[in-house]
Amino acid sequence: MSTATKKLWKIDPTHSEIQFKVKHLVISTVTGSFGSFEGSLEVDGEQLEGADIQFKADINSIDTNNEDRDEHLKSDDFFNAEEYPKLAFSSTAFEKKGSDTYRLIGDLTIRGNTKTVELEAVHGGTVQDPYGQTKAGFEITGTINRKEFGLEWDAVTEAGNIVVGEEIKLQLNVQIVEQEG
Repeated sequence: MSTATKKLWKIDPTHSEIQFKVKHLVISTVTGSFGSFEGSLEVDGEQLEGADIQFKADINSIDTNNEDRDEHLKSDDFFNAEEYPKLAFSSTAFEKKGSDTYRLIGDLTIRGNTKTVELEAVHGGTVQDPYGQTKAGFEITGTINRKEFGLEWDAVTEAGNIVVGEEIKLQLNVQIVEQEG
């Protein structure tokens, strides 16, 4: 990329949500989120396609609305936040599929395990806010299997129901801000 046309965008954490959903006891869904995260998108010129996207979330900021469950998720049974304090994503491709849809492919690292994942990104638009900042919005969704990332803990009820599902649905609503360059 030439430095003259390179643009850097950063996630605005006050206008973004990083959430995940997982089945509990097969009958209901638990939603969790990360409260502390950072990310950037670097593009060449005006085109979003081909952007270099980087993202990190602090495992200790996990929140499922239940303190005991949060502590269990931070433990060695799941994320092992003490040894692996962050999860990270680094894009390998950002391809335009439609007028406002993209295919986002990259390496997701959780608990020291890195796997290639494919996500869908919908560009909600780009606007200038009242303060003169250029902002863009994206909704990013996808599904991963937690066991592929070393989150192996399992339990089964007396009736044979699995306590925590393996499939994790990711839902990120992010607003990015173009950085002055």
